[in-house]
Amino acid sequence: MTGCDLAGTGVLVTRPEHQAAGLCRLIEAHGGRAIRFPALEITEPGDPAGVARLLASIGGFDMAIFISPNAVTHGLPLLPEGCLPSTIRIAAVGRGTARALADAGQSVDIFPEARYDSEALLALPAMGSVAGRRILIFRGEGGRTLLGETLTARGADVVYAEVYRRRCPRVDAGPLVARWCSEVDLVTATSNDILENLFSILGESGARLLRDNPLLVISERMAARARALGCRRLLRAPRADDPAILKAICSWRSG
Repeated sequence: MTGCDLAGTGVLVTRPEHQAAGLCRLIEAHGGRAIRFPALEITEPGDPAGVARLLASIGGFDMAIFISPNAVTHGLPLLPEGCLPSTIRIAAVGRGTARALADAGQSVDIFPEARYDSEALLALPAMGSVAGRRILIFRGEGGRTLLGETLTARGADVVYAEVYRRRCPRVDAGPLVARWCSEVDLVTATSNDILENLFSILGESGARLLRDNPLLVISERMAARARALGCRRLLRAPRADDPAILKAICSWRSG
């Protein structure tokens, strides 16, 4: 991004380890210090054999919806042929998920262009006429229920394929807390799971620092949860993709 100078700015990057590299590179390319501190782990589902049995019947569904890039990464390998049948329509909640599907050779039929969340996907005309359709939602265990409940209310037969689990990492946050005041200028969090885990990992003293620190979130839903947890200095990126987050960081830094 032209004109963005992050020199001397320490940004805590809390994405899962396998998803943090892109944002870290962007921060460092603009002179900032990316401090990697994964606050979420993505693992295989609790019952992979059960998920595989469900996905063996993929040909009986009319549409597959992928909630996140993790749903793509962990879901496609469990399919009988490693890919979706050509007869099924494919929807993605956001551009990052659509890109992950395209990179895996899957053509995406439906995804929102502006906001990247369940509400934006549900607002698309293609998601309004689903009565009688069988829809399979690829997601993590215990994800949001809004999408499935709304599609069910519209007459669809909705089934969840829970293809991964989210876990709170076991990590000693003591060294980070000890150097927080001299190193951490801004914290990024891209999901409520990450936000909740941060408070758990950092402990009481770290949580006090987090509440007083500038915190970047990616939705009003996250902002509301952050405020409920006592965070007072919030900024918001319009989307969860790396360029949008960098733009929000640069706007904060310059303003």
